[in-house]
Amino acid sequence: MENAAVISRPLRNQSPRLIVGLARSPGEVTDAQRLRHRVFAGEMGANLPSRIPGVDHDIYDPHCEHLVVRDSATGEVVGTYRILSPIRARLIGYYSENEFDLTRLQHLRPRLVEVGRCCVHPDYRSGATMTLLWSGLAEYMLKNRHDYLIGCASVSMGDGGHAAASLYARLAAHLGPQEYRVFPRCPLPLAALRNDQPTATPPLIKGYLRAGAWICGEPAWDPDFNTADLPVLMPMARLSERYAKHYLGCAA
Repeated sequence: MENAAVISRPLRNQSPRLIVGLARSPGEVTDAQRLRHRVFAGEMGANLPSRIPGVDHDIYDPHCEHLVVRDSATGEVVGTYRILSPIRARLIGYYSENEFDLTRLQHLRPRLVEVGRCCVHPDYRSGATMTLLWSGLAEYMLKNRHDYLIGCASVSMGDGGHAAASLYARLAAHLGPQEYRVFPRCPLPLAALRNDQPTATPPLIKGYLRAGAWICGEPAWDPDFNTADLPVLMPMARLSERYAKHYLGCAA
């Protein structure tokens, strides 16, 4: 089941131009990495050292599967997630371990999938594109019988971190149980930051929480991306019935 295919057809009731599936060639992976570079380096100003100009590539990419949304009219990759399965994580570890101590999740590792590097082309930032990515991800988890999903959800540090600290304070109701807590290696200095700023919840984080995910620790500071990263854990058993029907129904 490790390499089970993800849907490669249009999202029901949406534009037939957009299709989702796992990248199946080095060229498709490179297309996804070019989109990542455009968004993370070009828009966000992230420091992304790479041996190929205009391509975001790191040591985890060869071990990952890459979920992509394409515009079938142009062939362009317009959305992507990278996926690290439990089997492949045995060889390289999880990217999240660079930012967080995951000791308390050790018992979950045989069933724990990591996702990251999620981004969408600026011309395609609609609910349709993200719904396609999430429906593809849901089907991947279902077909491969994985039980847990982990990732880092980023908040801009453009204001020095006050928005991130305020968001974390506001999301306290979504903190997971103590036994699932992880600990930042480079913590955001919450005590030195204001936590009363009016801050909108980023759409990606909002989507995770509505689906049933937990915030499982304090934010870490990622200096390369200049973001505060919140650790997010999604037990598939907590996926709300409404969201399960929505995402898995989209993949039908």
